Amino acid sequence: MQFVDEASIIVEAGNGGNGCLSFRREKYVPKGGPDGGDGGHGGCVYLIGDDALNTLIDFKYQRFYKAQNGQPGQGRQMSGKAGEDLHVKVPVGTTVIDEDTLEVIADVTEVGQVVQVAQGGRRGLGNIHFKSSTNRAPRRTTPGTEGERRNLRLEMKVMADVGLLGLPNAGKSTLIRSVSAAKPKVANYPFTTLVPNLGVVKLGMHEHFVMADVPGLIEGASDGAGLGLRFLKHLTRTRLLFHVVDVAPFDESDPVDAAAAIMHELGQFSPTLAERPRWLVLNKLDLLPEDERESVAAEIVRRLDWQGPVFRISAISNDGTDALVQAAHRWLTEQRTLENEDEEAMEREQDMRQRMEDEAVARTEARLGRRRKHVDDDDDDDLDDDDHDVEVEYVQ
Repeated sequence: MQFVDEASIIVEAGNGGNGCLSFRREKYVPKGGPDGGDGGHGGCVYLIGDDALNTLIDFKYQRFYKAQNGQPGQGRQMSGKAGEDLHVKVPVGTTVIDEDTLEVIADVTEVGQVVQVAQGGRRGLGNIHFKSSTNRAPRRTTPGTEGERRNLRLEMKVMADVGLLGLPNAGKSTLIRSVSAAKPKVANYPFTTLVPNLGVVKLGMHEHFVMADVPGLIEGASDGAGLGLRFLKHLTRTRLLFHVVDVAPFDESDPVDAAAAIMHELGQFSPTLAERPRWLVLNKLDLLPEDERESVAAEIVRRLDWQGPVFRISAISNDGTDALVQAAHRWLTEQRTLENEDEEAMEREQDMRQRMEDEAVARTEARLGRRRKHVDDDDDDDLDDDDHDVEVEYVQ
């Protein structure tokens, strides 16, 4: 299945039904009167979180979603039927943004979470509502109002506890394969991972956490190079990052330079995400002579001036991976407990998530701005050059 994590759709709620203009006229009934019923309310559009979905591919083929209109009122004081609401399933982890205002409408983070994205039109009133002692035959009704119409942008971010960060071919996919049931593609060349992969790391009957592997970053990613920047947003929901470093690159490049480049690109993408706790995971130690492993690892840590936890592993042979996942599970458990018991810790976590959402909105605004500028430039290019002296700049 094709992985799609962004989509633009149009949602339109149903219109309200018009009120009815009617008078009671029956044989042998000397006193009739107004009996026009009300119209029905228009249906609303809702999004609902579904854990059976893991991509937005369906929204690439169907972009327009409309709820049912309310039916008009009828005589004999009969109200029109309300329009049926429309429920659209989206993957858990989907952020809903109004493309016109760039307002974040909702964040669908739970299975079964329901979010209203378009309000149905109000019903119209029949003439029975307007009778009075001085107006016994009212010919006044009200029309139903139009349903709300919105242009929405859906952005899916995978729901994971731990995210893997590193250069292509650093061994991230091998690591997630070795500690979970996930089976991402693994090969001895860069860019084998093209889409995010999720794996559930199980440590006991009821002890587990979710790990996310995204395509590797490369230097210059913040300027659009490679694939990693596009998928870095999937790490914004994680609580802990594993910075995976290949200690013996096949191209004999410097692991310290590679790690520094990743930290720079991470900060350029999201300063708030760069504040997340990060553990240094030195991978592929099995490629070094046994008597050199400790000295090489110590030198990398010294040159990076790394102050956080450091783990030495070989993902392909599972050396050191058990200690890594056990430590991660303990840290995640302690963090959740702290947030449940300490209101300040919960507020710090919520503040960090809000800042990352604000950064995401700013990125979306910049991307939409570039798109609109490109369209405007194309329109200008179609004008007659004899009448308009326009210099066209194309934004890539």
